Amino acid sequence: MRGCFHTHGPGRHPRNPLGLFRTFIVMKMKGVRSLREMTRILDADLRLRKLCLIKKKQTAYPRSVLSRFTGKVGEDKLARIIEEKVIRLLKQNKAKEVDSVFDASFIKAWSTRHPLDNQKGSSDQEARVGRAGRTFGLGYKLHLAIDAKTMLPLACTFASANQNEQKHSLNMLEKAKLILKQSAARLKRVIADSQYSDSKLRNAIEETVIPYRANQKREIKGLLRTDKKFRTYGPDNQRKEYHKRPRIEAVYSFLKTQYSLSVNKVRGLGNVASYALFSILCLVLNREAAENIGRSDKAVSPTYFNT
Repeated sequence: MRGCFHTHGPGRHPRNPLGLFRTFIVMKMKGVRSLREMTRILDADLRLRKLCLIKKKQTAYPRSVLSRFTGKVGEDKLARIIEEKVIRLLKQNKAKEVDSVFDASFIKAWSTRHPLDNQKGSSDQEARVGRAGRTFGLGYKLHLAIDAKTMLPLACTFASANQNEQKHSLNMLEKAKLILKQSAARLKRVIADSQYSDSKLRNAIEETVIPYRANQKREIKGLLRTDKKFRTYGPDNQRKEYHKRPRIEAVYSFLKTQYSLSVNKVRGLGNVASYALFSILCLVLNREAAENIGRSDKAVSPTYFNT
């Protein structure tokens, strides 16, 4: 990264790309809410300074340097880093046939609604109003596909909150298939909620475990369905597989409560995606660390390494 290795007077340090990269990992794992706060912490915490490769008598990375670094890394490079690590872990686990769970989660925009158009953001003009759980909010959506067994992310896409799950399901499917192909595995089935109930997705994969919505195929009995209380009805084998779906909710819980996905202080789809990808990378690094020390049971224990 050219331009990152110059100094600025006495006491200043070279802009170490690896140190800057580690800084964002620490920021996400520690739940630090802003770049300014991260700079203040690095000025005082000797252990974190060492972890972020800041030498004695050197000042912490300024906020402006940290801000520019995210732009230089970008969404594409972060996605490739995650993909390479996921492929390596899948090979290490000797995955052959994989069930993938699809779901989307809302990310609140750092903006208020536009005074002349309440369907979009004011200071963040790319943000849109969309479904946020049982209500509506201004923001974005992270569309994610995970391995149902290891909870590793296989594919992800970021979009404004007003775009529904079906619009991105086929793209997610192709991404997941490509990752699995590179790890010598195959996608066996897709598991998702009724928001993904679409004939195009069902026809694109050998097997889907997706409940039909109430207005779909009403005349046909024995199909997998869910009611308003999320109780499932239908064939026992499909109900059994559908019970894997909550695992992606656990992944989103880890991302939001342990890896700061819910902390958004940036504007624009690209910036939101970059910061969210650092959260996803933390999830992958957690499993990588667990596998490296022979404690795969700690791969879904975010607090084990974050102490």
